Amino acid sequence: MTKITKTSLAVVAGLSLFISASSMANTPLNTEVQKESYSIGASLGKYLSSQIYSQTELGAEVDVERVIEGVVDALKNKSQYSDEEILTYLNQRAEQLNAAKEAANERIALENMTAGSSYLANHKKQDGVIVTDSGLQYQVVAEGEGRKPNPEDVVTVHYKGYLIDGTEFDNSYARDEPNRFALMSVIEGWQEGIPLMNEGATYKFTIPSELAYSTKQVGIIPPSSTLVFEVELVKVEAPGENAHGMGLSGMGMGGMMGSGSGH
Repeated sequence: MTKITKTSLAVVAGLSLFISASSMANTPLNTEVQKESYSIGASLGKYLSSQIYSQTELGAEVDVERVIEGVVDALKNKSQYSDEEILTYLNQRAEQLNAAKEAANERIALENMTAGSSYLANHKKQDGVIVTDSGLQYQVVAEGEGRKPNPEDVVTVHYKGYLIDGTEFDNSYARDEPNRFALMSVIEGWQEGIPLMNEGATYKFTIPSELAYSTKQVGIIPPSSTLVFEVELVKVEAPGENAHGMGLSGMGMGGMMGSGSGH
């Protein structure tokens, strides 16, 4: 659970610069100090606005007038509560928000699981789709003539990754830079799928959530999402081969790093 600290109270107090400024009539900003001061307030105000918005999105009620009163009182050092009392109330609210967020994530996960199951059931009926025992679905876009990678090998790939609604979350082609990584370090769907390919091949993988990130949210990938990848296997290297060459690349938008089911 996220806790609020006394340091956070100073940030909250600082945010009152924006609130108090917004309650004043617009006045000309003539000096550099005025312009800079206003910019501080506007920046902090946007942060406060985003915090309030995110809480109301979770269904939490926010009394904006009381927020204004609290920050102005803090700025005047005339708060109605002690620091300890404020921390108690803020942590109480943090618990409520965390519970609301968990409930929202569970709803999203259930919706994605249902949509993913339906998508997989329909997709496997398409021509050329092969389904493995684990539930991984793949299609051969183009065959290659090189060797197949072993589980311990290092591979270089180009790929595009997207959700079943077509939302793209990663694309190495757009970056104009393939990714090089140890095969054992990625999600299960890739660990199973890429060894099916010969070097030079391009496959399309449709990966159930349990072979990807399961109930975790990774970047813009929602929990329990079925993922679709178009993968081109550019190069296969044995462990330690070309060890003094280029290093392992960082992954893109969490598109395949194995932080899901037990990795």
